[in-house]
Amino acid sequence: MQILDHYFLLYVDSPATSANFYSRLLDKPPVALNPTFALFMLDNGVKLGLWSRHAAEPSAQATGGGCEVGFRVAEPSTVDELHAHWVNQGVNIAQSPVEMDFGYTFTALDPDGHRLRVFTVRQ
Repeated sequence: MQILDHYFLLYVDSPATSANFYSRLLDKPPVALNPTFALFMLDNGVKLGLWSRHAAEPSAQATGGGCEVGFRVAEPSTVDELHAHWVNQGVNIAQSPVEMDFGYTFTALDPDGHRLRVFTVRQ
């Protein structure tokens, strides 16, 4: 058995609203966008899908906040740069940059309350 791709799917209220948010956050447009779904190709080849929770089948009862999407970066300075960029974009910050047991990190929230963690790993 061979797995061909890696996707993260987030159930969202409005794929168009979420696509606009992630376009600004990731500084890239979605590779696909329709009324019920948007898809982003991340630089590492992982795909981020935004699926309307009103159209998902089977029915999606999940809402934001139950998990995190992690964005690992190489340097602590990149954590600070992304934090400043996202703040300037008006992103809701749940946790300012802080040193934790695993490394340096901050946490933001998307329009549906999904947690977005940017972090470095302590060596």
